[in-house]
Amino acid sequence: MALPAMPQASNKTSKPSRTALLTEGGAAHVNFYLEALAKAPEAGSVSLCDPSGESFADAQKILGAKLTGTYGNAQELLRKERPFLALVSMEAVNSPPVIDAALDSGCHVMAEKPACVRVDDFERLNQKAKARHLHLMLALANRVDPFFVEARRIVREGKIGNVYGMELHLVADQTRLTSLAYHKSWFAQKARAGGGHLIWLGIHWLDLAMFITGSAIRMVAGFTTNAGGQPLDVEDSAALALEMENGSLGTLVSGYYLDKGYHSHLKIWGSRGWLRVQKHPEAPLEWYSTLEAAPQVRRWEPPQRDLAAPYSMFVRAVVRAALGLELPPLTGDESLVALKTVFACYQAAATGRTQRIS
Repeated sequence: MALPAMPQASNKTSKPSRTALLTEGGAAHVNFYLEALAKAPEAGSVSLCDPSGESFADAQKILGAKLTGTYGNAQELLRKERPFLALVSMEAVNSPPVIDAALDSGCHVMAEKPACVRVDDFERLNQKAKARHLHLMLALANRVDPFFVEARRIVREGKIGNVYGMELHLVADQTRLTSLAYHKSWFAQKARAGGGHLIWLGIHWLDLAMFITGSAIRMVAGFTTNAGGQPLDVEDSAALALEMENGSLGTLVSGYYLDKGYHSHLKIWGSRGWLRVQKHPEAPLEWYSTLEAAPQVRRWEPPQRDLAAPYSMFVRAVVRAALGLELPPLTGDESLVALKTVFACYQAAATGRTQRIS
């Protein structure tokens, strides 16, 4: 499956965007989105729908005068506020009808992943968005992280030659899985979340593998399990083998293993060198190229570091894309490819058969 073509910017407008956040109790990253909208100068106003009302106080505190209204019903908000862009952060199972309503009202949409429990639902939404010339984007915020943007530039410019293979792992804490609150949450139930670690966190690394190399994943094989034995019906561990469209191979370990924090690592080997990105304070991005006269391991850091910045950067990029001021950080087609890859991984694990991603 080839990667989608580069997106096109929508019609430009200089007016600040009327934005909306459509959410519910227990949704993910709500305060991150509120803070990002508060900081984005292009987000002129924000309306909020949350049937539980849990986020109203924080929204007033964070958004101040930007908050134009709070609602308990998404349809009412969409009808009265007429937002230009809707951010949707809800349980995966509850997301599709709300995204559908936003698209019907003429909104561009950014949705917290996975935004569905069946990939067919997202594919249908993507088709509607394209037919209406609207952006539909999953919240894969690592795409705007300066480390991954620089890694993409290095690989895409051929500085490590042709890509041969890659090794990915994204490991988080097992501790969160031990609480009764987590056991009752939507994250722990396949019918509500679509899956576990792989669809919630591993999807970021699968998307980055394609984003950095410019090559889609075409075949997957692997396993999923509940290694920690907590009372969940989703996986806390996945191990995958990947075949890319460019013929290279890769592996991904995606799991909840630690007592705290993250271990994250993305390494790519090429015909003329290698590159490694990891969230490590001493060596976040390293690369080596035999194309240089005197090859040596190089390290790169952005001029200013803010590990919390990607969400703010991503949301601002989404708002600007809705206004036609820049290209979107990813398209609905690219979002769909990432989801298809995850669900193909689940199918491979369930059947013991390698899956081709169509």
